[in-house]
Amino acid sequence: MKSILILVGKTTNKHFAAGIKDYTERIGHYMPFEIITIPEIKNTKSLSEEQQKEREGELILKQLQASDTLVLLDEHGAELRSIELAQWLEKRQQTSRRLVFVIGGPYGFSPDVYQRANDKLSLSRLTFSHQMVRLVFTEQLYRACTIIKGEPYHHE
Repeated sequence: MKSILILVGKTTNKHFAAGIKDYTERIGHYMPFEIITIPEIKNTKSLSEEQQKEREGELILKQLQASDTLVLLDEHGAELRSIELAQWLEKRQQTSRRLVFVIGGPYGFSPDVYQRANDKLSLSRLTFSHQMVRLVFTEQLYRACTIIKGEPYHHE
């Protein structure tokens, strides 16, 4: 199974970018993993929040294949402990050819993206910057991989 993380906009903080790169390389030892960055929408001052979500949604949906399992990282998604995330991931590895995670733009997702989604996960009830969520998610995905393999990275 291949896992993909779709991001809206570049990671501009060099410290976060370095951490994301590190965890992306680590995840690659366990499964094929790639990050796809969709460019931020230009001239957003002339767009409503809904219009911006619609345009981002169109770009997200263009990246998907019909058979993809789409998982939104969303504040209203299921909150899992790291062990539970590993169990969730292991089940998806058995049933999905491509598992696609998406971190949306500043206003969330369009109705079309929500409709296409197979699942929603929340990393916390706290609010984090989109830049930080990228780092936290890649670390948690790496952690889940080590839990599945029974490696000592995670301590319970």
